[in-house]
Order: sequence, then C-alpha cells, then structure tokens
Amino acid sequence: MRIIRFPALALAALALVAAALLIGHRDSALAHQISGAIFTTTANGDEVNQNIFPNIQAVYLDGGPGIGAPQTAAGLDDGRYVFQVTNPNGQTLLSTDKAKCRRFDVANGAITNVVAAGGCEHVTGTDVDHNATTVQLFPFNATPNPGGVYKVWVTREVDYLLGCSQLGVANGLEVVNCGNGNPADRHGFIPAHSKTDNFKVKRGGEGVELDVRFFSDRNGNFVYDPASEPTVCGIAADWTDTNGVTNTRYSSSYGAQGCWWHIEAAETGVHQITLYNNNGCVITGVNGVPGGGQTVTLNVDPKKASYIIIDVACLY
Repeated sequence: MRIIRFPALALAALALVAAALLIGHRDSALAHQISGAIFTTTANGDEVNQNIFPNIQAVYLDGGPGIGAPQTAAGLDDGRYVFQVTNPNGQTLLSTDKAKCRRFDVANGAITNVVAAGGCEHVTGTDVDHNATTVQLFPFNATPNPGGVYKVWVTREVDYLLGCSQLGVANGLEVVNCGNGNPADRHGFIPAHSKTDNFKVKRGGEGVELDVRFFSDRNGNFVYDPASEPTVCGIAADWTDTNGVTNTRYSSSYGAQGCWWHIEAAETGVHQITLYNNNGCVITGVNGVPGGGQTVTLNVDPKKASYIIIDVACLY
C-alpha cells in the first residue's frame, strides 16, 4: 500500500488561496449551501469501517452536525430534502424510484421522518446515539465504478425542483431522472446547493482515502511527531469533491492512531481540501511548510496511492 505525503515545496505550490481570502469563503460561492453534513451508516447509525458496506441494502443515510463535530456545530438546516445515488462523478443516476419516494424531513438539525408518497417511501432505521431517523438508500443500481464506489447526494426539495425546472421538467418529483442527458446536469441536483458522501459496496476495489492530521505543534517545527505531539479532535476542514460539492468534515477518533479528519472512497479526479482556523486550532504550517489557512488541491488516482495524508500544525 502506497501512501502519499506531500513534499514541502509541492504542497506550497498547491496552496491556492491565501488565509486572508478564506475568511469569507462560506459567504460567497456557498451562500446557499446547506449547513451540517450527511454520512452513510448502518440502520442504527453505526459507522462502517472504510465506508465499505457488505451489500447495497445495508447502506443508510444519516445527517446532522457530522461525525466528530463539536457540540456547537450546526446540523442540517430544517426543511424537506430529496436524495439520489449516483456513480462517483455524478453523471450516472443509480436511484431507480421517482424522486417523490426519496424525500425526508429535518427538524432541529436531524432527520425526523421520510415523506409519505403512496407507499414507495424508503425504509427507515434509528440512530441510537441521537434518536434520529436513518433512511435506507436502496433501491439503486450497481455502480459502473470498478472499485464499487457510489455517491449519495442530498439537496432541499425546493432547490431540486428549481434544478429540474431549469432542465425543462415541470415537476421533478414525478420522474426518476429529470436530467436531459448532459453529463453536467447532475439530474437536477445543483452542486452548490447539495451535500454528498461517498461509500463503497464490496467488490474488491477500495478507492482512495483522504486524511488530515491536525496536531498540537509543541516544538514549533511544523512537522508532526507522533511520539510527542497529539492529534486533535473536532477540527473542521472543507472537502470539495469532483462535482464541486463542498462538505464540512471534522477530525474524530480514529482508533489507536488518534484523531484524524478523513474522507473515504474519494473518486478519481481533482479534489480540494480547505484548511482554516477553527475550534482553537490556529494553523501555523502544513506538511512542514510555515503558513496559515489555505486550499490544497489533490489529484486523486487510486492507481498511484490508496491514502493521501496532509499534516496540519496547530498552535494553541
């Protein structure tokens, strides 16, 4: 298994946005973005190792502030949502039922119920930790991705209907796919108004994991020392996938390895990780290079590496 650790000079070259420009990064292009996060779990809300599920019926949708998020983090915005399952780049719709069957409601930041649709609504479970509803993603077709990778999308119903109307479909809830065949249409889901998560169903391929280690830089050299510098939980970073969808994730417990921020099953293509000061972490360096918040561009290719790791020095 190969692991990429970015050389200092290469990482510096990949920093696209200065810290000063990141202050308002949520206030411009993402003005209509959804708060909180979505993630795939079992029916009772448990995480699955590496997001690899045994079969397509085992995958459920969960939502809220996000795994590892601090108590003050926002959950999903209250309202009604629609979801879809696609291949990783979003060009192939895999969900097979009408959009009206794939709706759920959110209250107080968590999923509360699926929406009645004449009997086609999806099976639900219960997140035992938060007493929130989980929603089975099945039915959907097998992914054409050779590694068995899928992407689930969630957007507000009102935004989905808007997206469908822009594609010439008067009521997107009554069709399975309101896309017009253009690979960029994403079937009515507007990337800037959506949340996504990747998951895998066992097929033999394992995709690429993106990891960030936020650590307390006790010796001030910007280089992670596992023997003396602990990793830190609850630090946020934003992941923008190949579709342009931005998702906030938090570093969380990663077993004996400490607290890591990670994205499972990242699809082939260009991803961005946006790093910024939050929850007590003042960024002083990234992979040994002095500097503050920045956006790092990653060219993901499972043929070259199974993991990509970024080390971020925090000053407390």
